Amino acid sequence: MSTGTAGTADPAGQPAEAAERRRQQHGWYFYDFACSVYSTSVLTVFLGPYLTSIAKAAADADGFVHPLGIPVRAGSLFAYAVSVSIVVAVIVMPVVGAAADRTGRKKPLLAAAAYTGATATACMFFLEGHRYLLGAFLLIVANASISVSMALYNAYLPQISTPEERDAVSSRGWAFGYTSGAFVLVLNLVLYTGHDSFGLSESDAVRICIASAGVWWGAFALVPLRRLRDSRVAPGGDGAVGPGWRQLLATLRDMRRHPLTLSFLLAYLVYNDGIQTVISQASLYGSEELGLDQTTLITAVLLVQVLAVAGALGMGRLARLYGAKRTILASLAVWTLILAAAYVLPAGAPVFFYTLAAAIGLVMGGSQALSRSLFSHLIPRGKEAEYFSAYEMSDRGLSWLGPLVFGLGYQLTGSYRDAILSLVLFFALGSVLLARVPVRAAVAAAGNPVPDRI
Repeated sequence: MSTGTAGTADPAGQPAEAAERRRQQHGWYFYDFACSVYSTSVLTVFLGPYLTSIAKAAADADGFVHPLGIPVRAGSLFAYAVSVSIVVAVIVMPVVGAAADRTGRKKPLLAAAAYTGATATACMFFLEGHRYLLGAFLLIVANASISVSMALYNAYLPQISTPEERDAVSSRGWAFGYTSGAFVLVLNLVLYTGHDSFGLSESDAVRICIASAGVWWGAFALVPLRRLRDSRVAPGGDGAVGPGWRQLLATLRDMRRHPLTLSFLLAYLVYNDGIQTVISQASLYGSEELGLDQTTLITAVLLVQVLAVAGALGMGRLARLYGAKRTILASLAVWTLILAAAYVLPAGAPVFFYTLAAAIGLVMGGSQALSRSLFSHLIPRGKEAEYFSAYEMSDRGLSWLGPLVFGLGYQLTGSYRDAILSLVLFFALGSVLLARVPVRAAVAAAGNPVPDRI
């Protein structure tokens, strides 16, 4: 972090530096508070079933739509659009991350990504009739934008926290996000279940819930954009795209010098692919395979959000006792059991679905928060945005395989149960790869101080 007191030996400056660091941490938490509503209300609850219903209304007699002349089963459109959005993010994130580190100007890039995504989400209000192509396009833009913005947001973590603070700061960020997701989901539930009393159709209520997430995202993104400070870097030439790509190639060469960091990224890529697919496809599975109504899905996701706050904070405390790596491995074992239970879950049984949602909530926030904080220890100093772009590719940008496998599973078999069973492999393989990473040696190899427990 670049502040007026950084590097000084003056004891009087240390409290001022700590106060500035806390101020930035509080602002940083609010980006999770802003954008998590998109992940919860849009991606997890409403858009999957709603976009699928629009695609089915536009489908031919065999249940297929034909975007760009390609036959796609209507029930697979949402999963495929998520996969395409992630490919777009893969292309954009490395260039943005390289430019952010090279110029030191993460905040303008964060603002551009945030408001592109927020605007696309707000425009989803216009989805109705047979406009499945518009819905797929806006989903691609919004989902790619949140991936880019999260890479930039995560890059602030090493800048605003000491190594000892990092697990707690990361967990609090996730907790802020789940808190906002739960609060807005309560408002969504009131509007959706009482749409008749508000003079709205069910479709109108869904579109308002989706679009309001974009407004919320844009409004609360102002808080971190006001409080976060960009680090000063030495001038390094002009241009953005060309030098950005050259710096990206240099970053990839640099990452080869840190094979243990790459080993963690590979493990994270695999197990997080499973996590992201469960999150994005859960409502679709509940509505299409289990026959649950929208109210049940909303209340189940609300339960996830409430318990995820406790889960993120609780797993942060466990990490202080047992280390982040062991805590993450334990959470992956729970994820595997959750998928096995989902496969045999009886249709039309909301009580069992709520039990599964509770288990997801308890491990979801903690496994993601601790993965983020653990990776922050493995980054060479001055490479935060570039390395977190690679991390975000693993978090969202390379998580195209899970939705693709899920979508193909349904397209080939017509069963969402068969599709969800394939995700067990992601957690099993990810656990094996993570267990093989010597994290203390990885931290030392990156040139960072090794915490007492990691």
